[in-house]
Amino acid sequence: MAVAAASSPKHKISRSLISPTKPDAMAWPPLSFSVARAARPVACGFLLTFVACTFLFVLSSSSPWLPNLSAASSYRSHFSSFLSRFRRNPSESPPPPPPRLLPGGLAAGEGPAAAPRSGPGADRSGSGAAEGPSGAALASREDGGDADGESPWRKKKKGTEEWVQSVKKCDVYAGRWVRDESYPLYLPGSCPHIDEPFNCFVNGRRDSGYLKYRWQPNDCDIPRLSGRKMLMLLRGKRLVFVGDSLNRNMWESLVCILRNSVEDKSRVFEASGRQEFRAEGSYSFIFQDYNCSVEFFQSPFLVREWETPMANGSKRETLRLDLFEGSSENYKDADILIFNTGHWWTHEKTSKGKDYYQEGSHIYSQLHVKVAFQKALTTWGRWIDTNIDSSKTLVFFRGYSYGHFRGGRWNSGGRCDRETDPFKEETYAFKYPRKMRILEYVMKGMKTPVFYLNITRITGLRKDAHPSIYRKPNLTEEERRSPVQDCSHWCLPGVPDTWNELLYSQILIKEIENGWQENS
Repeated sequence: MAVAAASSPKHKISRSLISPTKPDAMAWPPLSFSVARAARPVACGFLLTFVACTFLFVLSSSSPWLPNLSAASSYRSHFSSFLSRFRRNPSESPPPPPPRLLPGGLAAGEGPAAAPRSGPGADRSGSGAAEGPSGAALASREDGGDADGESPWRKKKKGTEEWVQSVKKCDVYAGRWVRDESYPLYLPGSCPHIDEPFNCFVNGRRDSGYLKYRWQPNDCDIPRLSGRKMLMLLRGKRLVFVGDSLNRNMWESLVCILRNSVEDKSRVFEASGRQEFRAEGSYSFIFQDYNCSVEFFQSPFLVREWETPMANGSKRETLRLDLFEGSSENYKDADILIFNTGHWWTHEKTSKGKDYYQEGSHIYSQLHVKVAFQKALTTWGRWIDTNIDSSKTLVFFRGYSYGHFRGGRWNSGGRCDRETDPFKEETYAFKYPRKMRILEYVMKGMKTPVFYLNITRITGLRKDAHPSIYRKPNLTEEERRSPVQDCSHWCLPGVPDTWNELLYSQILIKEIENGWQENS
């Protein structure tokens, strides 16, 4: 258009009037320069529009370049975070070391810190693992600590220490039986190693209420027995029960609890069978994956049953109050020993004490059973002090277990069937047996520490948990009319499982304290 306009006469006249001295040919360059100046803003606008569109396209979510940009940004972010670990403020304390391991494979604080709490909402159904801090609490500090600056494992260790001290100060035997639907620790009829007299479910007992109780101390908590953790504590060790048939009750309970936690049951086997047990008075189970054994030695009095030759050629059965029981050489190197006696001291021969008790060559024509009991326990205590190294072996004595015969004794019509609930604590008239006071007196005079499992009152409340008429299957018609009832021993699963929970808590405490000493 500029060229057309320049060629018109009108524009020629105008141009000559403005610059009359310059020829027409000289007018073209100025006109061209003017047009370029007019087009420059348009070109700049077009260029800016192109750059803006390109930039928006690159940032678009559909752009192929955006993921790479994000990845690069993320990489820089992670790299900055990684470097920040090494550029920690000098005033900030270094991250805590990892928790140390205790003997038996437990981390410091494992087990007791998880001791289930009583009260509403308390979870007793699992292995006892405590809930850890929430994710928000753990994320509140970069170094793994929580909002108050204390790391989770330090809190767990502190909780462990507090639990240990609370149980050591607490009378765990003062408490109550509380209903707990997560019990028993193993299913009735599931353990093949329960002897017939204790196997109430197999023998026909079908009520299950007596299985749904746990012991709750008044002032502290004891952990639910984890068979797996117990086996870890027993790795490479021998645990031996020595005593009467009530200790056998407890031994079978522990074997069943531990076996229940093992996946491959074929790796739990008898080192000696029932045949040898009846002949030699010993019985043992091996837990092969843990290289440990749980054993029982039968010795109802803890002193030696004896036969003394008489002048007429006959032999008199006596009880040697001055000689410890005869199988002791087989277990004196055990890592954990649990003794008991008391049940057989109530039988006719021992309670009368006539021509039965012997020391040296002397047979007492008459000796009171309590005096004889003290002499026997003194012999036991002397053997412990002479043969046991307390730095290597833990020694326990399990207290007297109550029976609940009514209307007679075991051989005179005594009964305890049709009992389905424990005694209520407020209505139970508890009388501490004189024999257990004698035991406490003897233990005070010993140099070797003995842990006293004082289960007497605990068992006194449980009139509902004996085998009673379910001590054997398939009763005859005559036995049904006048059955001999067992109101001394306990059904399994049942009350002896709680004795083992108390044993477990004491072993756990000892192992934790040993771990602290080794790592201090």
